[in-house]
Amino acid sequence: MDYGIGIPSYIDAWREVKAAEEAGFTHAWFFDSQLIYSDVWATMALAAQSTSHIKLGTLVSIPSNRLAPVTAAAAASINKIAPGRVIVGLGTGYTGRNTMGLPALTMNAFEEYARQVKGLLNGEDVLLREGSRERWIRLIHSKSNSGRDEFFNIEDRIPVMLAANGPRGQKITGEISDGWITTARSASVPDGLPRVMAAAEATGNNFDRFDGEGAKPYVTVLTTSCVLRQGESLTSERVVRNVGPTLLPGIHAMWERDFGPGSNLGMSNPGLAQGYDRYIREYGDNRPNPTPDDRRYLDVHEGHYVYLKDGEERFVSPEMVGRTLAGTASEICEKLDDLEAIGVNNVALAAVDRQAARDLIADFGEQIIQRRQ
Repeated sequence: MDYGIGIPSYIDAWREVKAAEEAGFTHAWFFDSQLIYSDVWATMALAAQSTSHIKLGTLVSIPSNRLAPVTAAAAASINKIAPGRVIVGLGTGYTGRNTMGLPALTMNAFEEYARQVKGLLNGEDVLLREGSRERWIRLIHSKSNSGRDEFFNIEDRIPVMLAANGPRGQKITGEISDGWITTARSASVPDGLPRVMAAAEATGNNFDRFDGEGAKPYVTVLTTSCVLRQGESLTSERVVRNVGPTLLPGIHAMWERDFGPGSNLGMSNPGLAQGYDRYIREYGDNRPNPTPDDRRYLDVHEGHYVYLKDGEERFVSPEMVGRTLAGTASEICEKLDDLEAIGVNNVALAAVDRQAARDLIADFGEQIIQRRQ
């Protein structure tokens, strides 16, 4: 199994990525949400410059926020610094769109964008549409197209992986992607992997595997981990601080579905969403400048994947923490064995901030990666 650290894209995250590489992590995954984090590509470029072999990927880049040629050019530029170490993960958009008051991208638009990015990174001419206009584009100054190699590197392959939790997205993943990104919810892989593989078989996609194992997608699962230290439990302050912020996005998605611009994460709990709505209204009303009703979603995503707002800890239960890769070293190894058995190749372990990343790198690196190797 491969081990990734998930980075909330702060601009000097290269320090933690370098430490993760040294600790045995194989991947660094960078979150993309332009109103929450530093720019994902700038953050990745610095990490590329400071490391030698760890793979660097977006988890996940949001199509509508950048034109397809902009995303392809960014990835191909970083691939100049880190040849063969760049992965483009694409998704329909959660906070990258919800923080602008917009719902997720349609699946038709998502598929078209993914095909455009993949085509450009393969050195192909692709069709770009703007309204009624259709124009052909390519990465012009690449070695394969012009003999010039100072701008882009698309000779060392850049895999395109797709994040999808629903049947339609999993079908698209099987048809065109090089790998699948999903969440650690209990049924996501057992239910989704057959759909992905059936779509791949129907279209002849062998995933062009970048780990050399044949016609099965490379499966990355987003979760988090906290190795319990002496005297700690799942309710200990450090554990809740490091894990809790990765669990609240699920609650945020439930609120978005019922009260906000809309989320397509497939998560619904009307009672919980209503309870969170009461909380966020009280939170916003008690700010120095009370939040207008038409901007509640901005308060909802404050602290997203980084910290818990005052009072949000009430929504973090020990059962929720226990569903992550939190626990003793032995418990975590057992959970990893279970994930590996159902076809997971990579665990992307979200670190909410610099200190959480350092904890994860030290504890997981020493007690899990070394032990399993």
